[in-house]
Amino acid sequence: MRKTILSSAFLILGMAAKAQVPGAIIDVQHYNFALQLNDADNNVKGQATVDVKFLKNASAFNLDLVKKNAEGKGMQVSAITEKGKKLKFVQDSSIVKIYSTAKTGSLHSYKISYSGIPADGLIISTNNFGHRTFFGDNWPNRAHNWLPCVDVPADKASVDFVVTAPDHYQVISNGLKIKEQQLPGHLKLTHWHESVLLPTKVMVIGVAAFAIDHPGDAGNIPVYTYVFPENKDAGFKSYAVAKDILPFFIKNVGPFSYEKLANVQSKTIFGGMENASAIFYFEESVTSPGIEELMAHEIAHQWFGDGASEKSFWHLWLSEGFATYMTTLYLESKYGTDTLKKRLLTDRKKVLEFEKKRLTPVVDSAVKNDYMQLLNANSYEKGGWVLHMLRRKLGDELFWKGIQNYYAKYRGSNANTDDLRREMEQVSGQDLTLFFNQWLRKAGHPDLNIGWHYDADKELVSVSVEQKQDNLYEFPLDVAINGEVFHIQVKDKTTSARFPVKTKPDAIMVDPNVNVLASFNIVAQ
Repeated sequence: MRKTILSSAFLILGMAAKAQVPGAIIDVQHYNFALQLNDADNNVKGQATVDVKFLKNASAFNLDLVKKNAEGKGMQVSAITEKGKKLKFVQDSSIVKIYSTAKTGSLHSYKISYSGIPADGLIISTNNFGHRTFFGDNWPNRAHNWLPCVDVPADKASVDFVVTAPDHYQVISNGLKIKEQQLPGHLKLTHWHESVLLPTKVMVIGVAAFAIDHPGDAGNIPVYTYVFPENKDAGFKSYAVAKDILPFFIKNVGPFSYEKLANVQSKTIFGGMENASAIFYFEESVTSPGIEELMAHEIAHQWFGDGASEKSFWHLWLSEGFATYMTTLYLESKYGTDTLKKRLLTDRKKVLEFEKKRLTPVVDSAVKNDYMQLLNANSYEKGGWVLHMLRRKLGDELFWKGIQNYYAKYRGSNANTDDLRREMEQVSGQDLTLFFNQWLRKAGHPDLNIGWHYDADKELVSVSVEQKQDNLYEFPLDVAINGEVFHIQVKDKTTSARFPVKTKPDAIMVDPNVNVLASFNIVAQ
């Protein structure tokens, strides 16, 4: 994201989903959310069918769901059944405990009837034109404000949304639309089915009056635009760039996982939200001058964050850092190396400024509950910078091969930072432990004092590189002198090097090609 602030499927996919939550009792295989929306009030009626596989013997298990509070916001469960038999349950502020005896490996299907006004997660409001809208907005763990689920990124499942709403609305969701049926009373039922396993953070519905366009296909993937009718002309034009972005990632990373790509004008609280196959963008995005960059970021997420998801939010950089750098790579491919350098310089500045306010590692295990804290320059820009330095370390061919292998292995599953490291080590034959640890698991960056002196008699330039920070880094540093680039392997507290130069330089340029995440103080001696 960008900051601002079928039963039959159960049988087919029963063994496909793989929970990676330590100590988990269940692994959700499939969700079916049947929802009733209306224009009279914000009350939502729901029946969720949750198909699960038990990972251990149990007499009870939990689903996440926010309970109705004193202000009347939240969801109240009225009944839970299995095969028509009512089950005992207890609902507290954020959990529904369901009493059901099950053995390891057994498959069960539960129906949860509930209703209420979502406290969050499903944004029910009006757009800029005063028209009522409903938009799911689940990141990071806000889905359980309106959906009974396991609201963590590691438990992925297929999903159906069956939405009954007034017939003046169109409904967009994940996957393929398999049914649209007119009902009595000016109602309409719309059924979307997604067979690909998703984390709850990217399961959504969007319900509004939409103008819909099909600007083209990327191979066999249809690309659609959903915008508010009043923004039809501008939205159809600006969102059409998506069909040109998608092929870049298909070619360089791997197959697109989903049946379609819809780009949707919405009421998301974010600049963009990477919901699988149905990306939501902020309302004013239709006239935003940065729409290509924004769309490239969210489309990149369809591979990184949606397809290959992080095991926990501590590894969010595998989503946001990837989307940040993949956007840069797309723009570099289209507009050239100068664009790459300009974006890297901007991103480096953001990282260094952020560290002055909050000094934490990229993989930040200190964050326990408020995952919004992780929407910062570490997860985005520093994560992207780490990928850039890894690209320079391995070279383009090995870098892309490693990325492709990583995605192929974890597509439809979850990974952490060490999983990526192992894939890059396998393709390159290099031990990357130090590289990953110093850039991702330690806070800070190389802060360098660089002194240089020219010896006219010997025709040599002496360069001294001092690391001022406590944690020492190992990295290559380029220095340009009179148009020629020289290389220094920085490792110790102070590293010295001498280079033959015929004429005295007026100055030296450190990191001329913008390849190191560091700060520099350069002094002629």
